[in-house]
Amino acid sequence: MFGGGGMNPRKMKQMMKQMGIDVEELDAERVVIETADGDDLVFDGAQVTKMDAQGQETYQIVGSPESVADAGAGGATAVEGGDDPALDDADDGDDGIPEEDVKLVAQQAGVSKEAAREALEAANGEPARAISDLQ
Repeated sequence: MFGGGGMNPRKMKQMMKQMGIDVEELDAERVVIETADGDDLVFDGAQVTKMDAQGQETYQIVGSPESVADAGAGGATAVEGGDDPALDDADDGDDGIPEEDVKLVAQQAGVSKEAAREALEAANGEPARAISDLQ
């Protein structure tokens, strides 16, 4: 029977290192997965492992997610170390669309902020749909 149940963790780590696989435990407090159907998955206190195998990064999340209608991440990305200068001017415009969403759509779709704002308005404020519509 196969399995690594009896393998010494230190030996396993050494073997992975020899194969060019680096494993790192991340100190994650919260993980949010935004889905296209709008039911986001939120992992609080999950164990997150990052594996780097020859330049290809893979993340493993261990925990029990809670399904929520909108986790509120809104396409914003976290920056290691805390403050993200791109989010400093996150004020909503007159149309209620957050400025960081406009910047995200403009950057991802390669369009002006005005075009990004129009696409967000047409997509009911959903950045993923606005980017998809612009491409």
